Amino acid sequence: MTRKQKRLAVIAGGMGFIAAAVLLVMFAFSQSVAYFYMPADLAKTPVAPETRIRLGGLVGEGSVVRGAGSTVEFAVTDGSANAVKVQYTGILPDLFREGQGVVTEGMFTSGTNVFVADTVLAKHDETYMPKDVADRLKQQGLWNEAQGEGQ
Repeated sequence: MTRKQKRLAVIAGGMGFIAAAVLLVMFAFSQSVAYFYMPADLAKTPVAPETRIRLGGLVGEGSVVRGAGSTVEFAVTDGSANAVKVQYTGILPDLFREGQGVVTEGMFTSGTNVFVADTVLAKHDETYMPKDVADRLKQQGLWNEAQGEGQ
């Protein structure tokens, strides 16, 4: 093997290694992506059951119902007429309460309109909610700057 052939073999091997690494990273990202929705978005474009998503908005007033053990049901709303019923089993964050912002992650079970969450993040200011969601809540008059202070 000549020097030129060795150099080409090393370059081709390196390019093959980089291509394989890129493909593995892309596959891993495609498996862990969870799109963000608000209740109004779900009313316009329903999501297929068993599709992992993030659901964000405000915990509906009077909607928190504690069940057996650590199971909790509540509604997530964004001020529109749409609300999504959420079921969560686990320990809720300390900041979780009615009227506060929340981001849940999970999926709809097939045959029902209940969103089964495996993660619940409560927020007290815009650091826990994506900026575009906070801006939409501000435009609808459901969020103001003083809401997150002193709580």
